[in-house]
Amino acid sequence: MPISGSLFGSGVIIGFAMAAPVGPVGVLCAQRTLHEGRIAGLVSGLGAAVADTIFGLIAAFGLSVIAEFLLAHQVWIRGIGGVVLIVLGIKLLVAGPAQVNGRGGRGSANDQMGRFASTFVLTITNPITIMTFAGVFAAFGVMKAVVTAIDAWVLVAGVFVGSSLWWLFIALGINFLRAYISHHGMRWVGRVSAAIVLVFGALAIVSIATGDGFLPFD
Repeated sequence: MPISGSLFGSGVIIGFAMAAPVGPVGVLCAQRTLHEGRIAGLVSGLGAAVADTIFGLIAAFGLSVIAEFLLAHQVWIRGIGGVVLIVLGIKLLVAGPAQVNGRGGRGSANDQMGRFASTFVLTITNPITIMTFAGVFAAFGVMKAVVTAIDAWVLVAGVFVGSSLWWLFIALGINFLRAYISHHGMRWVGRVSAAIVLVFGALAIVSIATGDGFLPFD
């Protein structure tokens, strides 16, 4: 029996827990919220939430063919993620704090798509997350309760809600702090964020050369 009393509730807990560890996506969401507003941070977080949901979907439905393909090609996939991180880190270095002007960081549709796509790509380029989801599902005992396709969809819907709740928490929390950080402080936050993202990107590239299992995109 799932510990929350329902597949959906267990999915929410799992999605929240999977999103919570701090990594480059978390840094990007926090930085975008501080510099561009809460909507920018939330849209960025939703990109990661959708990617996590796809991995949860693969694990819940036992789609081993897809999982094996992603894991077999993880070196190239990881390389893509590392390059994206380095590009984003460079952009953060040269960009200054945006002027939100009370709009909460809405920006154009293209801006929002770019924010969403960047965090989606970073999260989806960590195929080992499939194995993590499978392990967490097993630890929670939820797969014993998944009998039909509807059960699996309910579980995955919970994962999406839980992951989204984490990013909503981050966006609202960081947005609250914006009023207490000066423009000069914003610039330093941008530089530190850029350095962290660049380090993660470099580590991803190095991990390919050394052949270790470091996958830093969650």
